[in-house]
Amino acid sequence: MHFDLTDLRLFVTAAEEGNLTRAAGRQHLSLAAASARIKALEGQSGLPLFVRQARGVSLTPAGEAFLHHARGVLRQTDRLRADLLEYGDGLGGHVRVFANTTAVTDFLPEILPAFLAANPRVNVDLQEKPNAEIPRGVLDGRADLGIVAGPLDTLGLRTLHFSTDRLVLVTARRHRLARRKRISFVETLQEDAVGMHEGSTLQAFLDAVTQQMGRRLKLRVQLSSFEAMCRMIGAGVGVGVMPESAARRNRDAMNLALVELTDAWSVRERYILVRDREALPAFARALVDAICEHYRATGPAIPLLRPVRQHPQGLVGTDLAIERDG
Repeated sequence: MHFDLTDLRLFVTAAEEGNLTRAAGRQHLSLAAASARIKALEGQSGLPLFVRQARGVSLTPAGEAFLHHARGVLRQTDRLRADLLEYGDGLGGHVRVFANTTAVTDFLPEILPAFLAANPRVNVDLQEKPNAEIPRGVLDGRADLGIVAGPLDTLGLRTLHFSTDRLVLVTARRHRLARRKRISFVETLQEDAVGMHEGSTLQAFLDAVTQQMGRRLKLRVQLSSFEAMCRMIGAGVGVGVMPESAARRNRDAMNLALVELTDAWSVRERYILVRDREALPAFARALVDAICEHYRATGPAIPLLRPVRQHPQGLVGTDLAIERDG
């Protein structure tokens, strides 16, 4: 099947407008030409894509599937055009990364400056996404790399474990809970809480945990970074849950206390997700290496895991087949 990009854009516009006349106008085509192009698409597909009605058009089930793929093709085409323009201006590479809140706000800001300095002709497009959306973005090509934490369905992607972190309860040193060495998350729900912004990976996770308990967080303020959370917690606004690495970085400067959470979900393994490591451009592999090297200095060698059997709770540790990276 061979599709013209103009035809695909016309189809997507018609689906969005629900009206072929308006779609033709947006694409600078006559109604007759637009109608002929849609009929040609349906002829190639062998299936009707639209239901024609008196006041417009609506998608058939086949049309819904066609719309999903047409948008993907156009998105990739637009990215190809943008990338080629950047290469024409002297760019050497462009890496797209989908990552969770901790990666975007905590450890990648430590890693990326040195990487970008060492690779001056490489750009990095870093986007914060919910954990569950990251594997899909890597699988369908919207991202070259994904960075996730905790158990989730990796959709058969290759996974590179690069570190382990723990979520902890953070309080002001004068707070009554600061004297505790260990505490369960449910015991903290009576306290005023400081959280990350709505839509962040960590906040969405904690909201889901509290909903499963039939409870709610008593959020006083929501912020866009762990440092801002620490400032609010240190000032006595409330308590918060965040990665131990971020909490330790701010503990002394902001007079914080860290309390271990007894919940099993507080320990989180971190993974880089790729479709095929060997097929990545050299500059994308260099970013993977930079992330791993950042943690390898203080930990064991980083294993590369083959795709593993999936479980409703995510990766099944007993099935991990380990390859040495490199």
